[in-house]
Amino acid sequence: MNGITLNEKEAREARARISRLSEALHSEHAMEPVVAGLPPEVVSQVSRMMKAERERLTRAVEAYEVAKETQKPTALKALVNQEPGLMLIVARIANGYSQKDLAWRLGVKEQQVQRWEAERYAQISLKNYNRVAALLGVRLTADMPDQPAFRGLDKVIDGVSKSEIKKILKHGRENGWFAEDFTEAELRRYIAENRIDFGSPGLLRTGLNVVDHTEDVLLHAWRARVTARAREAFAGVEDIHEPLELKWMPELVRLSNDPRGPLRAVEVLAIRGIVLIVEPQIPGLKIDGAAFIVDGRPVIGMTVRTDTVDNFWFTLMHELAHVTLHFSTGLAVGFYDQTDQETSVDEQEEEANRFASNLLIPEERWRRSTARIAKSAAVIERFANELGIHPAIVFGRIRKERGEWSLFANKIGRNTVRKLFVGEAQKGKSDAPILPGS
Repeated sequence: MNGITLNEKEAREARARISRLSEALHSEHAMEPVVAGLPPEVVSQVSRMMKAERERLTRAVEAYEVAKETQKPTALKALVNQEPGLMLIVARIANGYSQKDLAWRLGVKEQQVQRWEAERYAQISLKNYNRVAALLGVRLTADMPDQPAFRGLDKVIDGVSKSEIKKILKHGRENGWFAEDFTEAELRRYIAENRIDFGSPGLLRTGLNVVDHTEDVLLHAWRARVTARAREAFAGVEDIHEPLELKWMPELVRLSNDPRGPLRAVEVLAIRGIVLIVEPQIPGLKIDGAAFIVDGRPVIGMTVRTDTVDNFWFTLMHELAHVTLHFSTGLAVGFYDQTDQETSVDEQEEEANRFASNLLIPEERWRRSTARIAKSAAVIERFANELGIHPAIVFGRIRKERGEWSLFANKIGRNTVRKLFVGEAQKGKSDAPILPGS
């Protein structure tokens, strides 16, 4: 659900979800399957997310129904925020047309209009966009936000330096992204097509700060690679992700104790409809993890930039928090995270940090534990065993809270995660270029 209801199918789905959310929020029996086994602090976050989701869906359905019945889409227009593709759909509703009516007036099949609207007109040509817009009385205006698809491939990555392209080519060839003879022109197209598909990451949202990286070509290239690998992985991933089924998460946390836990995490997430891709970062990017949507499915990308057990599991839980708490309020744009900064964060990043911390080490248990102040590694390891997690996670939290990065430096599982994925990545290498959507 994307927060906007624009046809009868979406309205039916939204009403069904509102009903399910209401039932869970008003009944402990109904809520139990959703949050069984989760720490109280995480349960509170999930409950707040569910209430906000219900309110958002209710507003979306009401706005759609008013627009449909009165042909006055004021509330609906406020929700779409002047996005060109969505404006066409609102205009159709305001004109009192069904998708079938619009198709008849355009001289195309109803299925074509359905596809355009399902994609929010992201894949339509400028010529056809103007044709639909003219029929519906919509025109692009100066106050509408930029739409990469209307700029053409050359303009989408205009200004990218030759040195940046060479850096990406070198990294891509070394990491099996494409063949040795892949050209600069092909690379520019590779990045541009992905950017048109998914837009610009409006912000590089970091674990502890928010930095504008809208035009960071390294980020675009890395995301394009993760996207291509995610699409290849879809065959082994469940089709549907259900954000309201969370009782499997403690099982995922316990995998941290398994030497091959990070690889097994890929399998557990796949069963839940989530794709996890570990892809080394391009030098200079400085990114730890990301969460975004590809073809309607949640994707988590990780770089293992800091190759330690504690960093891997915190970063994974942080991105999983975005998938869980922000599926409808940010995942479509995406979260691109860096976890080693020391400045303030925005609200959604704070939520993700709290979710990750409590899922790994419940705050209630942490406050009562002598491990918080212990100097003995044995005390800390015993506490980790009681929780059923890898001791590196507890040592990592102590180092962070005390601000003593030399403390227990040999206890955080250095240089043990990345090598697990090297063999897997080698299996996926191909002599042919790997393009978005291939």
